[in-house]
Amino acid sequence: MHLKPALFSMAVAAAAALAPIAAKAGNSGAYLAARQAGGESDFEAAAQYFARALISDRNNPELVESTMGAYLSLGDLDRAIPLARRMDQLGVESQIASLVLFGDMARREAWGEILSELEGGRSVGPLYDSLLKAWAHVGDGSMSTALETFTEIEEGRGTQAFGLYHRALALAAVGDFEGANAIFEGEAGVNLRLTARGVSAHAEVLVQLEDNAAALATLDEAIERAPDPYLTSLRNRIAAGGVTPFTVVRNPIDGIAEMHFSIATALTGEASDAFTLLYSRIVNALREDHIEGKILTAELLERMDRYELATVVYDAVPLAHPYFHIAEMGRAEALTQAGRTEAAIEVLTQLGKTHADLPIVHVTLGDTLRRLERFEEATGPYDRAIALIDTPMRAHWSLFFSRGITHERTGNWPNAEADFRKALELQPEQPQVLNYLGYSFVEMQTNLDEALDLIERAVEGEPNSGYITDSLGWVLYRLGRYEEAVVHMERAVELLPVDPIINDHLGDVYWAVGRVREAEFQWHRALSFDPEPEEADRIRRKLEIGLDAVLSEEGAEPLQVANDDG
Repeated sequence: MHLKPALFSMAVAAAAALAPIAAKAGNSGAYLAARQAGGESDFEAAAQYFARALISDRNNPELVESTMGAYLSLGDLDRAIPLARRMDQLGVESQIASLVLFGDMARREAWGEILSELEGGRSVGPLYDSLLKAWAHVGDGSMSTALETFTEIEEGRGTQAFGLYHRALALAAVGDFEGANAIFEGEAGVNLRLTARGVSAHAEVLVQLEDNAAALATLDEAIERAPDPYLTSLRNRIAAGGVTPFTVVRNPIDGIAEMHFSIATALTGEASDAFTLLYSRIVNALREDHIEGKILTAELLERMDRYELATVVYDAVPLAHPYFHIAEMGRAEALTQAGRTEAAIEVLTQLGKTHADLPIVHVTLGDTLRRLERFEEATGPYDRAIALIDTPMRAHWSLFFSRGITHERTGNWPNAEADFRKALELQPEQPQVLNYLGYSFVEMQTNLDEALDLIERAVEGEPNSGYITDSLGWVLYRLGRYEEAVVHMERAVELLPVDPIINDHLGDVYWAVGRVREAEFQWHRALSFDPEPEEADRIRRKLEIGLDAVLSEEGAEPLQVANDDG
């Protein structure tokens, strides 16, 4: 998907805020430190150093804007506001300053001030300005003008869905649930593609219209397409007959928070994460209980490698919220990436107790332990996840595959093979499973004919996988079909030229066909790519005495004569 023109203009304007800053003599040290911190998305340090640089260069608009942006990136709207006002005093237009000041006006419910500033030319971007204007009119009670503005947005290039969705939310916020439902039902001639949040808004509207059956049907359809814990929780509340008010947007402040969330969501993956973060931070500055906004903010911070900040945001999701386990899994991943693996495992272990009925929680713990090569510990979580599945479906192949790996790595081959075959039963031509099972047979030097069939099918499924192509060459080598093995092993090295194992394998195959110098060259290459110590020792021994002698020392079968020519 390409960025909509209205959003693209925002992203382009934001790039200007990242332009080089002219440092005044005397503050160059703080300025350079701030620039480095900003380049690394270290917003805490950037804010600190930019603020220090401002002490001696307080009239530098670039410094003011950069400091303001760092504070907003931290979610500190209060400290960003005076800097935004300073930009006004300096007579410099700033998209970020406008974003901050409009956020402050919305928080203060200063609807007239918003409209006056927009009329006077303050701007963030065409789409933003129009949505903000519409919601400000909702706030000052001019609903007819607000609806006209939403309609104008619907008529804009690439902004129809924004206008319709927010018009529906505005109608629902003032109690016109019939009007909101008409939009959600597509009576305007447009079927909106709703996110989970949009689906929950539609369902809540239907409940206000006392059509619980339609609300449940709407939720069931969405859950079937893409299971979502919040929608499931909402469905259960409606089915139980409890009170279900309209909560997605309760007032104009919520509407403007939702506007920022809509734009941030649309920008995700299209604009830079640092720019998108500015919008997601405004969401929670206006509405602390916007959990999807928190999760989006944390995910953006993770992508920028700001794992400590992401952890703090994830930790702010309350235990009672249906997305709590998603936030905790995100927090665990952020902790893992930050090197705090034991803390991550503890988070997931506790989550496995509080949310023991959710397979994904146990799978996440198993995956984390498996990535850390703690295979024996990983098996238990996978066991618990599988026990929760009544009838394994096609999508569950990866769960059996993952557990099979833990069995294989802990020496429990019968259980490993059973899991791999179960994974193939669910997903018969899955290349990774075909390759793993086939390669395992090759390494055990058993079932080599079946191994060849499995790996050939894996290569057919993923012809550009270096690892799978290596497996094909290796099984042919094990079968004594050395000339055939050379072609595939050379292809594997082309695909993964710096992998030590694949280069080592190519050396063995070259040796088997009598290309001794090329074999030694490949073994030297393999050593240059830092193989595991035990493998490195074996490669050096091959360079010293040759592959045949090494196999003899190991008590292995000697190489068959190439081409079976006797």
